[in-house]
Parts: sequence; C-alpha cells; structure tokens
Amino acid sequence: APPASMKLRDTPSACPSLWRSLPCPPAELRLDLVLSSGQTFRWWESSPGAWTGVLGGRVWTLRQDRDRLWYTVYSEREEGRPAEAAKLDGAETDQILHDYFQLDVGLPALYRAWGAADPLFRKVADDFPGVRVLRQDPVECLLSFICTSNNHISRITTMIERLCQAFGRCLCHLDARPVHAFPSLSALAGADAEAQLRALGFGYRAKFVSGTARAIAEGLGVEGLCRLRTVPYDEARRVLCALPGVGTKVADCVCLLALDKAEAVPVDTHVWRIAQQRYGAALGGRSLTPRAYQEIGKGRVGPWCGTLGDGYSAPGASAHPFSVGDFFRGLWGPHAGWAQAVLFCADLRKGQESAGSQDRARGGRCRGSRGDGPP
Repeated sequence: APPASMKLRDTPSACPSLWRSLPCPPAELRLDLVLSSGQTFRWWESSPGAWTGVLGGRVWTLRQDRDRLWYTVYSEREEGRPAEAAKLDGAETDQILHDYFQLDVGLPALYRAWGAADPLFRKVADDFPGVRVLRQDPVECLLSFICTSNNHISRITTMIERLCQAFGRCLCHLDARPVHAFPSLSALAGADAEAQLRALGFGYRAKFVSGTARAIAEGLGVEGLCRLRTVPYDEARRVLCALPGVGTKVADCVCLLALDKAEAVPVDTHVWRIAQQRYGAALGGRSLTPRAYQEIGKGRVGPWCGTLGDGYSAPGASAHPFSVGDFFRGLWGPHAGWAQAVLFCADLRKGQESAGSQDRARGGRCRGSRGDGPP
C-alpha cells in the first residue's frame, strides 16, 4: 500500500486522543536547544514550538509546556481509520521517548555539580537549561556523523535528508511532505551505493558511508555495534576508529550519542575554541589536528598540563601527554560529554546570533558547525 497521507498535528488540541505526555519541565529538557544543536539531523521545527522527526522508524511531533513533554506518533495505517483504532500504545511510546532523551538522568543535579566545579560553566548554564544528550540508534548515528567531517549543520541536515529520500522507505506524507526512514545497512552497502551518494553531493564521504555500512553488514554486525555499549570507552572508540572514514572526533560523537559513553568529549572547532578562550589554554596558535586532538602539551607546562589559568589545574599536571578530553573529564567528571554539550550549544547559539546579525546586513545565511576538526 502507498504511504499514508495525513495532516500535521502540531498541538494537542488537534486530535487530543492521539497525543500523550510525560512529566518533563524545561529544566530537564529544552527541545529547541537539543534537537537543533547538531546531535541529530532528523528533526525540524514544523510550526512554532513543535518539532517533527523520525525516531525508531516512526514519525513523531513533539512539543512542550511548563511541565510536560507532549507527543503524537503518526501511524502508517492511520489514514481512514477511526481515531480510537489509531491510538498510541502508550507504554511503548513513552519508553521510547524516555530512552531517547535519557530522562532517567537528572539534569538539574548535574548542572549544579558542574557549576560548583567550574565557575565558567555556571556563567553559561543559566541561559541554557535543559541541554541533555540523546541516546540514538548506533547505526544511524555512526553513518550520519561520517557526513559531518568538514561540514556544517545546515548542509549535514540536507545531506541526511537526501540520503533518506534516496535509500530509505517512505513512512508517510505530512502535509504533502514525504518523510522517510533512515536507510537499511543493506541499501547503503549495495554495489551502486557509493556512486549514488556521489551523485547526491556526498563527495569523498560517499566512499566512507558505503564502506562503513558494508563493514558493519559483513563484519561487526548491528549486534556487534550495539554491544559496544557494554565495553569500556577506550575499547569502543578503538573499534569505531577501525571503520572507514571514522576518526577520533566521529568516534567520540558516536560513543557519546549512541553508545552510553557519557565521558566521551567530542572535540571540534567549537570545543577547541571553548578550551582556548574560556580555560586559559594558551595554544600558541596551534590548529586542531588529529595529533593535537589526542595529545596536547606533551613535554611542557602548557595547554593541558599544569595550571591553565582562571584557577584551573589539569589533573595529573606533569610532562605526560594529556588530551583535551582528559582535561574536561577531570574538570566535569563522569558526565563530561554532557557538560560539553551545554557549552557547545551555547557557543553554537552565540555564533549563529553573530552570523545572523552579519547575514541581515549582507543578506546571507547563518552557518552552524558540528563537523569541523579531525574526522
């Protein structure tokens, strides 16, 4: 049967029986900050305050009020059926959202702990509550973040949309807009996939997307990739970095956003700039290279060894190699990746506002980045 065609439901007043809600105040989750900050590329603001996207092979619309997270799920068999027949399986969909947003993690308590340890975090946090880390499907997250190398959020989102349209199953049409599932591994591992991706504008990334899809399908397997959730962070990153087109930054993104490694701190130009400007890391003009990502300050008191300024001292201050991630883990603790997400979001918004002011003068577009730096 062809995909169902239906109207967007952007408020609970539209078909109230098809909406459900979870207790979730903005201090625990801000949809506008989390879904637009480069953690995922499959959600769009379908109307003011309403976010529509694909999760778990289903199409959802989410919105918030002062104390609840509201959602509706579009059924592929919904059109033409009585409203009662299309009602949600509430226990299942509640759990999907609870897992996706990791609502078992109490965010205000973490904010307080990070603020107590880090006065600079405390200055930023008041303006950016509710920034939490998503728990995504490992395959989708991995293949999506391969596309982020030397890229920016707007273009990455367009590329992922093209990927889904070309290789994914159409789930439904919302107000005549087709919405597709993320492609299967077999579709992206096919013999012609690389050529098709190049035709879609993926450039050199086409080889890595199809190559990694093939490596998982023929080797590691989806189950093997998911099992990385149970192994130590360093081991998970090592396995990921053996895949085509996956470097330390992409591996850290996947570890944090899909593999339950809350300590993973992806470092791109935003985080690098945060480290330089906010934490007294006098990097001497060094650029963000793969070597610098892994090891900074080797053999001298400097960026990640010894005193960093503003009252900070890196753990293990010595002449030993010390990574950017190690510094932030020492500062913020076992959920360092979550704290980094808050500062990344703040830095991204600041950059967008600055670019937006310039764009209004030039008539240009704002470019937000998630993918700069080593792949």
